[in-house]
Amino acid sequence: MRDRRTVFWLVVLVIGAAITQLLVWWLRPPPKPVAIIGPPRSSYELDDFTLHAFGQDGKLAFTMTAPHLARREGNDSLYVNAPKYFFVAGDGSDWDGTSQYAWISADNNTVKLLGKVDLRRPPTKTISEAEIHTADATVWTQDRRMATAAPSVIQEPGSILRGTGMKADFNTRTLELLSDVHATLTPHSRTR
Repeated sequence: MRDRRTVFWLVVLVIGAAITQLLVWWLRPPPKPVAIIGPPRSSYELDDFTLHAFGQDGKLAFTMTAPHLARREGNDSLYVNAPKYFFVAGDGSDWDGTSQYAWISADNNTVKLLGKVDLRRPPTKTISEAEIHTADATVWTQDRRMATAAPSVIQEPGSILRGTGMKADFNTRTLELLSDVHATLTPHSRTR
């Protein structure tokens, strides 16, 4: 009789456990689907490349060539070694230059030129040539502006300006040194 009671309670216990497990499966919410937007992107590296970056307006923001580019996993920004770049100004003039390194934001709107930075604007029929020598500059390609807190030199025909910190607006062709400004001006020759 004792064996029958033990068997009876064992069967009741097994049936109770099975019913409990079924209830857990039925009452548990369904698993959420994995939200994947587009194909997953991995990190990559490029050697000897040319990058044509377009802004949000669909126009060419800048062109860059360099020996090495890296995109790190989980970050859409780009890291570039020894870049040579070409920025298009709003007035149609172009600025080309070099730096030791560059960082480019995912939307191509911000470019940080790191280390020694040299920029040159070639002369056109209406604009004289100009050179900028500085370090660690930030360029906002959509707004066509640049700024740095580093010592800077601006050279144009007939003048050399030195100062600390600089702002540039490539739309209005304005170059502004922020402090400790020194100028060397060469006189223009007079023709008779």
